Amino acid sequence: CRPDSEPKRQGDDVIAEGDSSHVDDWDPQAVKSVITRLRPILKTWFRSEVRGLDVMPPGGALVVSNHSGGLYAVDVPVFAVDFYDKFGYDRPVFTLSNDIMFRGPAAGPLTRVGFIPASRANAATALRSGGIVVVFPGGDFDAYRPTSSANKIHFAGRKGYVRTAIETGVPIVPMVSIGAQENQIFLTRGDWIAKRLGIRKMLGTNVLPITFGVPFGINVVLPLNLPLPTKIVTEVLEPIDIAETFGAEPDVDEVDSHVRGVMQTALDRLARERRFPVLG
Repeated sequence: CRPDSEPKRQGDDVIAEGDSSHVDDWDPQAVKSVITRLRPILKTWFRSEVRGLDVMPPGGALVVSNHSGGLYAVDVPVFAVDFYDKFGYDRPVFTLSNDIMFRGPAAGPLTRVGFIPASRANAATALRSGGIVVVFPGGDFDAYRPTSSANKIHFAGRKGYVRTAIETGVPIVPMVSIGAQENQIFLTRGDWIAKRLGIRKMLGTNVLPITFGVPFGINVVLPLNLPLPTKIVTEVLEPIDIAETFGAEPDVDEVDSHVRGVMQTALDRLARERRFPVLG
């Protein structure tokens, strides 16, 4: 574990003391308003499609997903639009998010639609309330993976999500998404640049990605290129009951390896189905 003074990241093993989970901030009317605005954008520009929602278990569940799209990562909106369309607004979706998102005036609107600071304590509170909790263990390291590794599951060694699921007794629901990593060309995460410049202390991230896109070409932070209208397909996979599958005393490494293996198999299948980049 890192020192407590360092920022937390999605999937970390640190349970922060005294964090406010913001679970009670969730506002179904605010969520419905946002979903109504996002739906036409996601369904036209990204032609988003979510498969497998019928397998979602009742009660609390930990949805574990790859993270894609860099600055324009729309994994959560893509999932949320179809989830709420199918199940209605009685069951909240919470997303574990980097602390930097909650600095400033955006914090209130974000917590009302289900974004909560990433810690195992906050995840446990949300799960025990019966909510769906979405976690991206790979965080920004995954979201900015190079285009050459676009269809690889990479959690950067983070396994805190497994401990959270074990401690709360909820199933893990693997989820994979393809297409968002094609919204521009990701040349490098730039983690070595970020380390040299001390970016982590300033921005709470270990990456300084270099990308190529439209209309400005090469991009390092600024100017911002527009996301290409790439087709995004997300698939929810069969829930994993940890106790049933791995016994009363599951090994965290074994569970993590199994989850990533299931996800990689599914992502490989989606990649084989994809005929053309961007077009889908």
